[in-house]
Parts: sequence; C-alpha cells; structure tokens
Amino acid sequence: MTMTPSTSSSPENPAPTAKPDIKPHSRTVTDGLERAAARGMLRAVGMTDDDWEKPQIGVGSSWNEITPCNLSLARLAQASKEGVHAAGGFPLEFGTISVSDGISMGHEGMHYSLVSREVIADSVETVFGAERLDGAILLAGCDKSEPAMLMAAARLDVAAVFLYAGSILPGRVGDREVTIIDAFEAVGACARGLITREEVDEIERAICPGEGACGGMYTANTMASAAEAMGMSLPGSAAPPAVDRRRDGFARRSGEAVVELLRRGITTRDILTKEAFENAIAVVMALGGSTNAVLHLMAIAHEAQVKLELDDFNRIGDTVPHLADVKPFGQYVMTDVDRIGGVPVVMRALLDAGLLHGDCLTVTGKTMAENLAHIAPPDPDGKIIHAMSNPIHATGGITVLRGSLAPEGAVVKSAGFDTDVFEGTARVFDGEAAAMEAVERNTLKKNDVIIIRYEGPKGGPGMREMLAVTGAIKGAGLGKDVLLVTDGRFSGGTTGPCIGHVAPEAVDGGPIALVQDGDPIRLDMAARSLELLVDDDELARRRDAWKKPAPKRERGVLAKYAKLVGSAANGAVCD
Repeated sequence: MTMTPSTSSSPENPAPTAKPDIKPHSRTVTDGLERAAARGMLRAVGMTDDDWEKPQIGVGSSWNEITPCNLSLARLAQASKEGVHAAGGFPLEFGTISVSDGISMGHEGMHYSLVSREVIADSVETVFGAERLDGAILLAGCDKSEPAMLMAAARLDVAAVFLYAGSILPGRVGDREVTIIDAFEAVGACARGLITREEVDEIERAICPGEGACGGMYTANTMASAAEAMGMSLPGSAAPPAVDRRRDGFARRSGEAVVELLRRGITTRDILTKEAFENAIAVVMALGGSTNAVLHLMAIAHEAQVKLELDDFNRIGDTVPHLADVKPFGQYVMTDVDRIGGVPVVMRALLDAGLLHGDCLTVTGKTMAENLAHIAPPDPDGKIIHAMSNPIHATGGITVLRGSLAPEGAVVKSAGFDTDVFEGTARVFDGEAAAMEAVERNTLKKNDVIIIRYEGPKGGPGMREMLAVTGAIKGAGLGKDVLLVTDGRFSGGTTGPCIGHVAPEAVDGGPIALVQDGDPIRLDMAARSLELLVDDDELARRRDAWKKPAPKRERGVLAKYAKLVGSAANGAVCD
C-alpha cells in the first residue's frame, strides 16, 4: 500500500492555497472529446488551439442606434475586447436591447421602460447560462440598461466589470446650457403662453448635440456614479463624457481587470456587499441623484442576495450631506463634475468624513480606500461640488416617506425641494394622460395635490415615469404651487414637490386608490410623512365600494410583467 504524504496544515506546514481556475465555467464547452462540436463552432468565431485554456469573457453591450445614449458602446466594446486579449482572455461580444426613456416619455411607449430592465437582465443571464462564459464586461448607456447589467452580474455571480457609455455634452441656446429636461419644460411654458413655438424649436434643436446619456444628474449618470461607488466600475470611469477618448482607456483597462478578477477568484457578490450598497446610497445622496436609484439599488441588492430596505436610504441620508449643485435642480451637468475630478472627489470627501466604507473590495482588486488614496479633493468653494463644511443641504438628496397615503413607503427627491409642509386638496387622475390634459388646459391651481394613480408596476403596467407632466407643470410656472403624488415614478430629470413609488399601488387596493377629489392631503418633510386626512370610517366605506380594475393587457410582455412584478417598495423585481 502506497502512503500519500499528509497535507494537513500546521504553523510549520501551512495548507496549500488552491489557485483559482480562470475557466470556472467554459471548460464545459472547450474540454473533452464530447465537446468537439462546441469547439468547432468556436473555431468559426475565431478561436484556435491556443485559445482553449483562455477564459471566455462575455462582452455584453446595449449598443443601438435608437438613442444617443448607447452610440459610444460599439467603440468601447472593441476597446474592451482589446484589453481582454492583452490580459490573456478571449472576448466574445453579444448584444442586448435598450430603449430610450426620452423618446418613450409621455405616451404608451413608457410602459415598456422599466420592463426593459428585466428583459435585459434576463437576456444576459440567458447568454451566460447557455454559453458558459467565465467573466463579463457589461456595457450600458441609459437609465434601465445600467441597473439591468448590474442585476445580471449580481444574479450570475461571475467575475464582472461594468462600463458606462458616458454622458452627452450640454447644448447651448444663447448663453445658457440646455439638456433634454429643458425641452419638456418648454412644452409646458409654450402651452401656457410663456414662450413661443419658435423658442421651443430652438431648444429642441440644441438639447442633444451628440452621443451620450442625458447630461444632468438624471438616472443614467446617477446609476453610473452608484456603480463606481459600489466598486463595480473602474475609479473615475463614471464622469467623462461619451466622446472623450479617456473612455477607450477605461474600456481597455476594464477588459484587463475582468481577467485579473478571474485569476484572483473574485466574483460580483464578493464586491456587492451590504457595505458596498451603503457606499452607493451615500454617493447618490451627496449628488442629489435620481429617485430611480432607490428602485434600482434595491433590485440589484435582491439579485446579490443582500438585504436592502427603504429605511436604509433615510438612515444613510440622515448622515450624508447634499453636496452637488447639478441639474435638474442645480446649475451644472456631469461634464462639470468630470472637470473637477469626477465621482472619486465626492467619494474621497465622504471617506475622509467617515461616511464611506473604505474596506470594500472593488473590481480593481483593491479596496475603495486604496483606490482613493491618491485623490486630494479640491475645495470647489460652493460651485459644482460643495465642501463638506458648506453643503447645499445638511442631509441627503432623497427622502423616503410613509403615512396613511403610503403605508409601505414613497420616495421624493428632497434636493431642490425646500418646502417643509405642503397641505392641499386632491385632484385625482386615473392615469398620466388625464393629468397632462389638465396641464395643457390650464385647469390646475395653487395647492392642488395631483394624484396620478394606476401607474404602478402592476397597474401601469410598467410604472411609467411622469417627466412629461412634471416638466410641463414646471414650465407652466406651477412647479412650487402644486404637489404631485403617484404610484408611478419620475425621471431623474424631475425636481420639485413630486412624490413617487407610492406603495401599496392603486391596483393592489392601496390607499391611493381610495382618494377622491377634494380630499385634504398633508406632506410633512420633517416628519417624513404623507397623510390622507380622511377619517377611517369614510375610508372603510370607500374600500367596500372599490373594485379591482381588470388587467389592461391580456397578452405580450406587459401582461407577463404585470403578473410577475412585485411592489416598488421592494425594487419592483419579477420573482
């Protein structure tokens, strides 16, 4: 009998450390006699005998010509593949869908926007599940494709790096910079007779001067910043504009980074810890980012199997000051943030103040603190990013509300909304179109509380954004005079007294379904409460009379989505 030497560990004889397999999945399709057919297929896409031991890296991109947000992604995917090759991997590019919120806004198309998040995540999972790819570079450029890619990475738990397409440069009308939000506001101003049709046309022609995502701290730039704060993107990659060739460098380094993650055995869930999500929330709060970040971060956390709750946003927002003077409520855009050092400047300021977890692992293989060690944040003296000692607001830019109108929660962008208490009477609209008609007919008045319901994840279906309405209201000069409350959601370009994500939603029989014209409603920002001031007996009578409406769609993707989707209070996920 042959004896095998003992491999038990001891201080003198430490246990050997197993070297990670850099092909944790693709050996299924490259190794062994029975995989001859698979190898034959892979030879046809360019692999040779020298490539079988290389990790296969999926380069998943939402490139398309539908919207300027994604136009840079073909170029960046190519650079990413060069980085993978240089690092010793083999890249395999594939595409997925993306839709344009800007083009879809204000009509039936917006029903499909949030749905696309699930379609994208599912499609990436499908490719990886079928092809057994080892790692991922996931490229996206707009509001739903970004969180979708991060959801897919978290669900798959492979080595992955996220790369943002970059934001658009601002347009100019006269001596002022304009973005897409100016067009939505111009519609309301023109309808009210405040500007001419010719002035609207001038704005329309200026807002999108080239490729890239909408330029303010809207949802795309918010989620790119959050991805960097979570450690899923290379440091400094969120802020440079789409046309900037620094992005090609980030793309190549992203390709190199994912191969190195495989060599070190680091996967997405090693990075996406609870502390990483808290870092993302802190950065979103400091930037005054989009309320959609609440929905998306909760969905990504769900895929990462991290318990994240609405109350975490208030807990972190209580300690993190709002620092960024950016659109839609401020003066500046993402290219201005890039000009003073980008998101790392914000993160370093938060880290130095003890408001960021510096020990979180990132896609560089280093901790967040190590990534930020060389950053010496300038004091922008109140222009673009305020100093910690001189914040715009003492607390973060997003607030979660609760109360009798939203017992499971609602979300408001408190950045740019300085009203402490708003009391008014309800104007109820079953759907966005009816509310938009009231704006165009100039029938809204001061202290109206505009209720737009049956626009939630199930009831919409698809939880439409209300930017067309909010933009028109602001453009009409009513931005601070009325309160808008909906079980739908808002664009990152929305600012002012607008409350979304009301849960439970109307189609589930939430209190928002019971509101009637003339009901008194009270918002108290200090108490974080949203109250329907109607007595319990009356609400009980209304509940007894309420009937659940029939589904709006019987077939197709919207019908399937409505059957699967959960509450906005949990990220509107489809499990």
